[in-house]
Amino acid sequence: MLQQFNHRLERILPLITPASVLIGVLLGQHLAGFTFLTTWVFAFMTFSGSISSSFREFIKVLTQPVPLFMTLLILHVIMPLIALGTGHLFYAGDPYTMTGFILAMAIPTGITSFVWVAIYKGNTALTLSIILIDTILSPLVVPYTLSVLVGAQVEMDIYAMMRGLLMMIVLPSLLGMGLNQWTKGGIRDHWGPRLSPFSKIGMGIVVAINSSVVSPYLRHFDARLLRIALTTLLLASLGYILGWLIAKLMRWEKDLVIALTFNGGMRNISAGAVLAVSYFAPPVALPVVLGMLFQQSLASLFGYLIHRRTIQEQKRESGIAV
Repeated sequence: MLQQFNHRLERILPLITPASVLIGVLLGQHLAGFTFLTTWVFAFMTFSGSISSSFREFIKVLTQPVPLFMTLLILHVIMPLIALGTGHLFYAGDPYTMTGFILAMAIPTGITSFVWVAIYKGNTALTLSIILIDTILSPLVVPYTLSVLVGAQVEMDIYAMMRGLLMMIVLPSLLGMGLNQWTKGGIRDHWGPRLSPFSKIGMGIVVAINSSVVSPYLRHFDARLLRIALTTLLLASLGYILGWLIAKLMRWEKDLVIALTFNGGMRNISAGAVLAVSYFAPPVALPVVLGMLFQQSLASLFGYLIHRRTIQEQKRESGIAV
């Protein structure tokens, strides 16, 4: 029953976050008081996703580190710098919005990227390794990136942010992977399918609670909000495009192209929202929450485009063979 429920949730994955944002906006005053729960719910989500990973797969990927390095370069150098440049270009007088864009691009890759890579038959071992390394580095990389790029403009508690990332991402991930290694995959096979639907429900809860905090800014739709939404959509799309483009330029196999596309584009956006709400002024969370509206829909769109392009390439190859 839980597996069937999980499959249904996977089919409507692109709709879960927009629906949760809408619930958060409509029930803003009622949900805003539950922000203290988001760290714990997110820690459960991280643990649930990490029990599919193992340190053995990570070691295998290290023998060919170039795709791993290129993905981390997209995630933590290229995209944050693009976000910084975009912020200076369009939002020079609004440091909070600029910080929101940089935070949305600086946070680690999303655990749900594994789901999309698996659906389109990409390199799951590389994806798990990217998630593992990015997760472990996140308490250092995210605060350092924000400190370097916007530290002088926006007050932030770096050490509190590092503790939050440790609690939400690093410790649950290490616990999940350790248990998977210890049980030789038993916990993944037995508990993975049972926890997966609750993890997706947890994502909806986190999104709704965080959206409730910025609901006053989302309720009044105007030209400024539309401009921020379009900028967020552009930045979120660029990550997917860069991942695909770099993999194609490197002439990598299809499975690596798929892995870089999703890992370059997807972010642990719910974690970013928790950080934005917990450690920054509410306007910082606005681009991050808007990013939650687009992320799963963009993943679905780029997955469809990759699949369509693959079919076209196969047709051309079979035509040449004939």
